[in-house]
Amino acid sequence: MKKIFALFTIITIISCSSKEVTIEEISFLFDNNNAQPNLVSNDGALSLSWISSNDEDNTSLHISQFIDEKWTKPQTIAKGSNWFVNWADFPAHAINGDLILTNYLKKSDSGTYTYDVVLSLHKLTGEKIKEDFILHSDGIKAEHGFVSIISNENQGFYITWLDGRNTLEKEIDGHHKPMTIRFAEITAVGDVVNETELDSSTCDCCQTSIAVSEKGPVVVYRDRSMKEVRDIYITRRINDVWESPRPVHNDGWIINGCPVNGPKVAVNSNNFAVSWFTVSNGKPTVNLSFSKSNGNSFGSPLKINDHNAIGRVDVAFLNDQEVIVSYIEVDDIGTYLRIKKVSIDGTISAPITISKIDGGRNTGVPQLEIFNNEIFIVWTVLINEKNQLKSVKLNSENI
Repeated sequence: MKKIFALFTIITIISCSSKEVTIEEISFLFDNNNAQPNLVSNDGALSLSWISSNDEDNTSLHISQFIDEKWTKPQTIAKGSNWFVNWADFPAHAINGDLILTNYLKKSDSGTYTYDVVLSLHKLTGEKIKEDFILHSDGIKAEHGFVSIISNENQGFYITWLDGRNTLEKEIDGHHKPMTIRFAEITAVGDVVNETELDSSTCDCCQTSIAVSEKGPVVVYRDRSMKEVRDIYITRRINDVWESPRPVHNDGWIINGCPVNGPKVAVNSNNFAVSWFTVSNGKPTVNLSFSKSNGNSFGSPLKINDHNAIGRVDVAFLNDQEVIVSYIEVDDIGTYLRIKKVSIDGTISAPITISKIDGGRNTGVPQLEIFNNEIFIVWTVLINEKNQLKSVKLNSENI
């Protein structure tokens, strides 16, 4: 693949504070179609995975690290021609020491939504530990996806996903049973252990989110009640026991289908931040809620968007008192990818427009991370009729 690593600068003015914010674009790959990014900052490293495809429907999963102000030569993790590739259900990855765990989705049958979550465990040197093994133990040809992965303290990984093993069965009323959310651990040698169901009824196709607090793993997702209320729920593992899921906030959003708009959770010590999209009041809204008690309770939601929200949120702690939230919103002129800084005391900054974008599926789900006090954002753009990744960074000090 051809790689171009030059940087160029765009200046954006925040009118209310007269500060200049420099947004630097980090040049990326320009061969094939590149999309479905997943950006991760952990243990002093910033990494990016994505899917690349060509005109022959050959698909491959790649990963790169940000070192010396550029993306490194991509490492190819897996290749195939029978993958399920979707703008919203993108591969996840995490790094723990010299290990990297990735996933992709592989078709298990001819049905549109029959596919498995396939994992690969490698060393960053490229050495293969365990390749192409299935995450879930059910063996049922159904939908499995929307994976989130994070490193744990045992040189392994925590992983959560939406699991459709029950959807082939029917309830008494004749409707198929709902999607579930499950959790497992992946050891340093690739064993799948401690698999468990977290919730027996979730939204079908909203992204999951996982973090680790001082007390253990935390999972946030969109729930689904019998009355089709689809609010954001949280569950934590405390003293090796998963607690009963509960809402971050009772939005009461009733919708008879999946909005394909998952939440994000970030953790810093005992402080949690959860951002999500809702239309509970009839207005598309991006909310953010903080917990100062390790997730025991959450404050009232803060409205983030100023115009009609599309959502596709991300959130990351800038320090122990402030987060950066990314989101998409649309006004009378166009659709924009924006960020705001939000303090745990409720102070919300003016928005910074990262880019005017396509509000459709081609943009994918923008990714946000904080690395070395800089804000990194990656999303998908269309260039010469091909999907390509666009990555930018900006210094957090002027926000």
